[in-house]
Formats: sequence, C-alpha cells, structure tokens
Amino acid sequence: MTDHDTPEDGPVAPSTLPGTPTDSRAGFVALIGVPNAGKSTLLNSLVGTKVSIVSRKVQTTRALVRGIVIEGSSQIVLVDTPGIFAPKRRLDRAMVHSAWSGAADADAVCLLVDARKGADDEVKAILSRLGDVRREKLLILNKIDLIPREKLLALAAELNQASPFAETFMISALKGDGIGDLRKALASRMPAGPWLYPEDQVSDAPLRMLAAEITREKIYDRLHEELPYRSTVETDQWQVKTDGSVRIEQTIFVERESQRAIVLGKNGQTIRSIGQAARIEIAEAAEATVHLFLHVKVRENWADDPARYREMGLEFPRG
Repeated sequence: MTDHDTPEDGPVAPSTLPGTPTDSRAGFVALIGVPNAGKSTLLNSLVGTKVSIVSRKVQTTRALVRGIVIEGSSQIVLVDTPGIFAPKRRLDRAMVHSAWSGAADADAVCLLVDARKGADDEVKAILSRLGDVRREKLLILNKIDLIPREKLLALAAELNQASPFAETFMISALKGDGIGDLRKALASRMPAGPWLYPEDQVSDAPLRMLAAEITREKIYDRLHEELPYRSTVETDQWQVKTDGSVRIEQTIFVERESQRAIVLGKNGQTIRSIGQAARIEIAEAAEATVHLFLHVKVRENWADDPARYREMGLEFPRG
C-alpha cells in the first residue's frame, strides 16, 4: 500500500466500483457526543481496525474522521466528529463547528453518552440543539459494563424524554459488547444506492494524515498532562523507496521553546520513545517498513494560522 491508495477527494464514482451488490445501500452516520464519550473507540470497533486516534486526554479528535464499514449489502460511512464542548479558543470553535456540520450532513446521527457520567450539563447542552438536526437520531449508551443495569434503564428513559430517539443501544465500545447489533441497525438505515468506496477501504483519510494523527496520539500518551493541546503534527515527506520501505518526515509544532524542550526530553529520550511507538503503528497502517524522522519546531500562535486548519481539515473561524 502507498500513500496514494486512499483518495483525498472523497468517494470515487460509483461506476468504478465493481462488486457492488444489486441491492446495495450506502450512507453516512455521524457520531457526536461530549469529549471522551468514546467516539473514536466506537469508530475503530465498528470498522474493525484503527482509523481514529484514541487518548485518555479529551478533545483529541480535531477533524472529521471517516471510517467505512460493510455490513451485508450496506456500506456505512461513519463520521467520528470532534467532541462537542463549550468553545473558548479559535481552535475549539472550529472543532465544535466541524462536529455540528458533520451531524447536519449525515443520513443518521448517533449521540454517544458515557453511561458513568450520565446526563451532565455538557450532554444536556447537546440535547438542547439536537432537535435542530433534521436527521434520524439514535442514542448509544457506552461503558455499560461499569454501571448497574437499573441505572442504565433510568438514564435511557431520562435522555429519551429530553429528546426522543428512534432507538437506544447499550454498548461497551472497548470490549465490543453490543457492537454487532448496532452495526446491523445502522446498515438497515442506509438509503438505497451504490457503494461510495471500494470494498476493501476502511477510511477516506490519506495515510499521511493518519500517520500524523498516530504521532499526535503518542505525544499525548507519553506526556500526559505535561504538554497542553497546543501541539500539532504534520507529515512533510512521504517517500516510497526502491526496497518498498517508506521514509516519513514529520514536524511537531509547539508554541513555546519550553514546550519544545518537553517534547524532546532529556538527551532526546522523549522524542525517541514517541517516534518508536508511532513508527510501529504507522508501519501497520502503511503495510510497509517505515523510517520515521521527527522534528520539533516552535511556531508561536500556530492555532491562529489558517494553513494549520486546512492541514487538519477544519474550517478557519474568523474573528
């Protein structure tokens, strides 16, 4: 597989897709919810492989990530949206706008709620706007293995009273409980039509973007609370060598020299461990041997640079 195997310009024309069933269905499902509800874990579980980064830190998903699932004759294009929260900065506003536009453009919308946290203020804020989205809506209660069943039933009733849902599902995205039933329900809701992507494609994100996201995940994993969200990763070079291996150069942008020192670590130990962890996962995604080279640069106020937003697939909010 090379970096050009996945189209950067969206679905290919239906006529180029051999093997589409005669009774085919295809459509888009938006996954929305507050930060850390488990949307990325659910997306990866439904697809069956990693297409979205997962971190213990909230708000790790920044752009719309699409995962592609085949269930029977249906092709479900899942859109993992950034977590919806009260935006404070320009980047926050761009992420929240991206989440709501993803919901408005989908054929069905799934609200994912962390069952342990229940109907907190953030969930209620989403429910108050959900009525404006003219799409069929499903409720998904996640992390059900962590709370008693009677509390689940009470929570489902409370949420359905606030905003009636077509159907309610109780799952554990991490353990896979309830995922099969959810996949079948989503497949049945897809409109009739030809498949939008080749049968063996699991995401529409270019490999170079996924590679940057994997490295960003490893930064979060390694540094925990030491480094704030003011970091981003871009893939500068993706070179397929004659032996089939891939040389990748990436830049980690931070806003201050002190943050650069944190990412590098003493004698470069931190950046080495980040690079080693990222290289293993990127190699799995690229199905090739990967040579990864990381650079850390200080770019003050990168979060106010329209070019960085384009790189992340976000609309730059003015003002």
